[in-house]
Amino acid sequence: MVKVLFVCMGNICRSPTAEGVFRHMVEQAGLSDQITIDSAGTHAYHVGNPPDPRAQQAAIKRDIDLSCQRARRVREDDFIEFDYVIAMDESNRDDLLAICPEGYEERVHLFLNFADIPQNEVPDPYYGQGRGFEIVLDLVEQASAGLLEHIRKNH
Repeated sequence: MVKVLFVCMGNICRSPTAEGVFRHMVEQAGLSDQITIDSAGTHAYHVGNPPDPRAQQAAIKRDIDLSCQRARRVREDDFIEFDYVIAMDESNRDDLLAICPEGYEERVHLFLNFADIPQNEVPDPYYGQGRGFEIVLDLVEQASAGLLEHIRKNH
């Protein structure tokens, strides 16, 4: 079993979107019994809340349902439990590395490193207007495809 944890700041926009998109891809590939997926935030601002309604609306247009997810904060044992702890941006990665138990640092990755694009951060759409959530979905879909390919090759 391969375990993947997606992480952003509040766990209501980017990481639940990544969880939903990646879960959908894993289901489509018939690998749900081999890959476990979750998401969390580096901060506790929204613990217990569902994903941002704008994230849910953008995702449902692509047949991705985020409504059952609830925000939680990253725990120290997540680094031990999950094979991949995937940060949406460098700030989140730095926050993760600051709490990561010694010896588990190699499990922390930037999500867009799995995509073949020059950008390395998934932008936070929370305060933005317009197509921010659509842009996040586009980036997450590309990185999810790359991550799934990476997992298939390495596990």
